[in-house]
Amino acid sequence: MSVVKPFKALRPVPEKAGSIASPPYDVVDTEEAREMANDNPNSFLHVVRSEIDLPPGTDPYSPIVYQKAAKNLNRLNNDGVLFRDETPAYYIYSQRMGGHFQTGIVASCAVYDYDSGIIRKHELTRKEKEDDRLRHILTTSAQTGPVFLMYKDVTTLDKLVKESGDREPILYSFTAPDGVEHMAKRISDPKSIENITKEFASVPNLYIADGHHRCAASSRACAERRKNNPSHTGREEYNYFMAVLFPASTLKILPYNRIVKNLAGLNKNDFIARVKQQFKVSETANPVPAMKGQFGMYLEGKWYLLFEKTWGHKTDDQVAKLDCQILQDYLLGPILGIKDPSRDSRIGFVGGIHGHQKLKNIVDNKKATVAFLLHPVTVEDIMNVSDSGKTMPPKSTWFEPKLKSGLFIHQI
Repeated sequence: MSVVKPFKALRPVPEKAGSIASPPYDVVDTEEAREMANDNPNSFLHVVRSEIDLPPGTDPYSPIVYQKAAKNLNRLNNDGVLFRDETPAYYIYSQRMGGHFQTGIVASCAVYDYDSGIIRKHELTRKEKEDDRLRHILTTSAQTGPVFLMYKDVTTLDKLVKESGDREPILYSFTAPDGVEHMAKRISDPKSIENITKEFASVPNLYIADGHHRCAASSRACAERRKNNPSHTGREEYNYFMAVLFPASTLKILPYNRIVKNLAGLNKNDFIARVKQQFKVSETANPVPAMKGQFGMYLEGKWYLLFEKTWGHKTDDQVAKLDCQILQDYLLGPILGIKDPSRDSRIGFVGGIHGHQKLKNIVDNKKATVAFLLHPVTVEDIMNVSDSGKTMPPKSTWFEPKLKSGLFIHQI
């Protein structure tokens, strides 16, 4: 049973939505955020990457950064750029990227469901990143970026959300600089809210698509607030975290590709010879993998297509079947000596939204020696790994389009 409920969102006035909405905190670095928000005092980057308003070189994990985030959030609220709804509501959030369209519902989800495993995860978290989001939540008293959740399609639920949305006027509609359209509506009808809440209660599990550190931080923030509240009832807003929930079949996953700085002392010919012991290798003009078990590889001005051989990884292990794990087990680890891709400084990761030309440019510009193009995982892969209680390799999924920050804020 999934506990999902409406909440009173702090959100932009309609005419400011497009100027406030920003990328998530973790897809831009400090300098990118500084440049993007330079001429826009309303950009939510001033809240989620508040170090941009402090002197260059400021430690992004310094207490002053979180204090600045809280100050900037209060400024947007006090200036009338943001306001809080008077009654709880669900919000419908739709995105269009080219020919792809997806619609989710913005709601608050129970921290208990995360803690108990009803909300399932597929990634390990790192304490320093958890600590960062925890300090941000506690200092601002808000969750400023939604967690990206998905669920196995439920026809009655999806129909109910659509019908409820069809009866509501458009709340926000704008096109971001990257060309992605964003639209939102508010569901405030008590009967619709009741029906949606009941339908979600029949959903056995929710799955984290993106936002593992935000979930973990929300859980820790809840524990902290509970400890310091002698009148704790379990109904306080800190017992919930903000999320956008999507039917899984509607989502688009792109590959998360790999670049490696060097060949671990091997020359090109020796490296390719060793790769051929594990893969079928051929030069190609079209390196984009057409199916699972294929890999594109760029080395010294040439693209190659790698095909998996019949290996012993054909087991019931849901992780071993993933292409990113196959690449790790049969090439990155044994040939290039990359034992822990989450910590080895020789490996880098490039989101699939950038395409294979980005990988070529990185290698051609000598910022890496070899690049690998992967086939994307599926939502079924993620759910299977999550259901098995295991975790996926680091940087396995790249969901696109990304959820904007600043359109909805959950105050705790």
